[in-house]
Amino acid sequence: MPSVRPWIDRHRIATFLVVTYGFTWTIQGLLALSGMQASWALSVLIGLGGFGPPVGAAVVVWASGGSLRSWVGQFFRWRIGARWWAAALLLPLAVLALGSGLYVASGGPVDLAALPFPGIYLFVMAWGTVWGGGQEELGWRGFLVPVLQERYSALATSLLVGVAWAGWHLPLFLNANTTHGSWPVSQQLVWGVTILAGSVLWTWMYNNTGSVLAAAVFHAGMNSIGVFHPADRAALVPGGIPDPWLNFLAEVSTAVVLVGVALLVALAFGPARLSNHEVPDTGVLGFDRSDAGSTGAAGPPGSSQS
Repeated sequence: MPSVRPWIDRHRIATFLVVTYGFTWTIQGLLALSGMQASWALSVLIGLGGFGPPVGAAVVVWASGGSLRSWVGQFFRWRIGARWWAAALLLPLAVLALGSGLYVASGGPVDLAALPFPGIYLFVMAWGTVWGGGQEELGWRGFLVPVLQERYSALATSLLVGVAWAGWHLPLFLNANTTHGSWPVSQQLVWGVTILAGSVLWTWMYNNTGSVLAAAVFHAGMNSIGVFHPADRAALVPGGIPDPWLNFLAEVSTAVVLVGVALLVALAFGPARLSNHEVPDTGVLGFDRSDAGSTGAAGPPGSSQS
């Protein structure tokens, strides 16, 4: 495609967003129109739609003459040091504990007997890393973050990615058979705040490790904690119908914690990089940095980072 590839190279961000949204919205839009009821099949197909970001990134990296191997290799970078794996695995649990505490302190009910077996967390984490959210990270963090960080600070990059990321979820809100589809507008707005705060934390994890795998595991962990939130079982009225107020209270309590953690991270590591060292730029995608107009970012942290 001699005429298309140069255009894509000049419009990397726009192409990424068009392909990403087009892939996901087509699949999830068809699911919404199909009326498929909530089930494992629906969950699997929604997960398939979640591959929009890596598909969009792959198209741009290939068309722009980058290295697909270097780009995908970020998902297999696991030598990041024990403290960063501890952060990726344990920070979601800390958010769960603090958010649940705030929920209970605000009057939310708790039914400990209804909580699932703790071991299911490992299964949900594994599923979430490769199909239930983590698969998005090769696009959002593994591609869009380094491209935007050529021009903007890490904090501004995180917020821009957060806006694109939130809008990308729109079909889920239009499908009455998904969790998002039952939320009132007020809860959707609070969820939008959690997306922006989460985007800051995901960028922080990626910038300090250069590892999309770490970001994917972190993403999966944050998604998984909802299974153990007190509101997941207690926020039901007789007949199994969700109580809108309790669900909203759960969303707000989690949002407060995430925003607080994101602010602490920005203050501790600085908004410019959200890191104490140089951060990934388009070099990790195999692009020529001399053509990128870099503003001081550098390649991924070394594998010895801990």
